[in-house]
Amino acid sequence: MSDRTKKVNIEVELDKQNVHREIRWSADDLQGYDEAACRAMILSMWDHNRKDTLRLDLWTKDMTVDEMKIFFHQTLVTMADTLEKSINDPRISGDMRDFCDYFAEKMEIVD
Repeated sequence: MSDRTKKVNIEVELDKQNVHREIRWSADDLQGYDEAACRAMILSMWDHNRKDTLRLDLWTKDMTVDEMKIFFHQTLVTMADTLEKSINDPRISGDMRDFCDYFAEKMEIVD
């Protein structure tokens, strides 16, 4: 057992048609907040026994298409950062960042 643990809680409020109305999350070390609200989330977890990714993708009915485009772009960029940190291969993470630039251009979210 580890000396320290952290707890993350995700709460999803649904309307009468079971559509996501609100997503709230909290964490033991969420500085400055008791909880935070968000309009979308992507949670991926690696099942090492099955060699498979478990996913939870949620967004509220208030999430706009333009916000979703930006959210996906920013998520892809952070995935490139995580890939570089985890496998220490700047070549492939650079290729992923190039794709992120292409994605932003195609989604028309580039300044």
